[in-house]
Amino acid sequence: MKNQLVLILDFGGQYKQLIARRVREAEVYCEILPYNVSINRIKSLNPKGIILTGGPASVNEEGAPVCDRELFELGIPILGICYGMQLMSVMLGGEVAGAKHREYGRTEVRLDPASKLFHGIEPVISSWMSHTYCVSKVPEGFRVTASSDNCAIAAMEDERRKLYSVQFHPEVEHTSSGRIMLENFLYNICSCSGDWKMSSFIENTVEEIRRRVGNGEALCALSGGVDSSVAAVLVHKAIGDRLTCIFVDHGLLRKNETEQVESVFRDKFNMNFIRVHAGDRFLGRLAGVTDPERKRKIIGEEFIRVFEEQARKLGEIDYLVQGTIYPDVVESGVGDSAVIKSHHNVGGLPLNIEFKGIIEPLRNLFKDEVRKVGSELNLPEEIISRQPFPGPGLAVRVIGEITREKLDIVREADHIFREEIAKAKLANDISQYFAVLTSLRSVGVMGDERTYDHVIALRAVMTTDYMTANWARIPYDVLEKVSGRIVNEVKGVNRVVYDITSKPPATIEWE
Repeated sequence: MKNQLVLILDFGGQYKQLIARRVREAEVYCEILPYNVSINRIKSLNPKGIILTGGPASVNEEGAPVCDRELFELGIPILGICYGMQLMSVMLGGEVAGAKHREYGRTEVRLDPASKLFHGIEPVISSWMSHTYCVSKVPEGFRVTASSDNCAIAAMEDERRKLYSVQFHPEVEHTSSGRIMLENFLYNICSCSGDWKMSSFIENTVEEIRRRVGNGEALCALSGGVDSSVAAVLVHKAIGDRLTCIFVDHGLLRKNETEQVESVFRDKFNMNFIRVHAGDRFLGRLAGVTDPERKRKIIGEEFIRVFEEQARKLGEIDYLVQGTIYPDVVESGVGDSAVIKSHHNVGGLPLNIEFKGIIEPLRNLFKDEVRKVGSELNLPEEIISRQPFPGPGLAVRVIGEITREKLDIVREADHIFREEIAKAKLANDISQYFAVLTSLRSVGVMGDERTYDHVIALRAVMTTDYMTANWARIPYDVLEKVSGRIVNEVKGVNRVVYDITSKPPATIEWE
């Protein structure tokens, strides 16, 4: 796997996850590291190529993020994107200046077809620009390979030193042939062979788990969702009956979910399965808490404590297995990156745990890659295609303080929403959909009487990687049916709204 590794150095760009996604789609393994990672660390990883991301800073301002200059002397192919291009220019003797006209959005770019980066691409393309500054003078040894009306140096390269850069964003769909550019960099310049396959991932991971666990025992934090289910089966493949799955019924699950999870894993997979009834315990800890970060951290800590207690009852347990995936890690902060939200199984973990270590076999995978692993492991479709559900459960779908009454309201509203989506045969067309109980109350009229009740928000998105998402265009008649049923069947609700915000700027979950 490391023989085909490409590193992505993060300078704070909003598209860093998308770059990683595109590299993975080209069947090349990659990882995101902070821009200031040590040169010795990079050498030890021996990457086939390096990509420098965009970022919000100006390369000319004091304190702007910079990488080690030795990076450009390693002989490893480098692709700089947006800020990455400007940084490459300044660090190697070029210049960057404010653009006469800022470029944001779709921009026509003229390419030099002689460049390896643009091989097989039309000489004029539509690209996605997002910059105020641009390279005004290329470093010695570089030549200009693309331009636009407002950016004379939209791409540059030093083929001898294998240094390439573009001012636009090839990773976004708005840049035509952007994927081809990235594939040209990966295959033709970095000489990657594209052997990042799920079958090889499973084989390598199972071997690594066996080596790490040895003759030890492991406990799996099983939620019944896609991630923890795939993690459980993967570890079970490695160590068999020395894995025990603990399913914590924390009172924050969807309607009928506890029974479904128990049936699947106890009956279909024949795993060591323990269901822990802990609803009162979790709700007690969450009483009066309104801050979403505190909710996540409380739930994360309580999960660990429950698992520790179960481990003590079972005897000596060495490892805890979690279904952490790459978006969890990235959103919880990579290096100096901003923390979007602390996932309960990443940033929410307590500092002191009683296990020797934590096993996260899916930590470097995106959601769709996790589903592919599930298919390779022959998990049933009902698990693989299951709706994503956050580890903290309905705690982050009730805005503000959590009570049993509020949980009952959002649980019933969510059930109705999912039921009607299934009836409309839209379940396989929408990536994720759910109900949120907002912290708002609104005036209404029911039975000729004034009401002042809760507001339910419906959320549905379309996405492939869960790092970016567009709101789903659900037919009005379906939304009308959902709204009518919720208002009439769920006591305490008199208004339903539909969230039409994409990610970014929003996240998929409300909290």
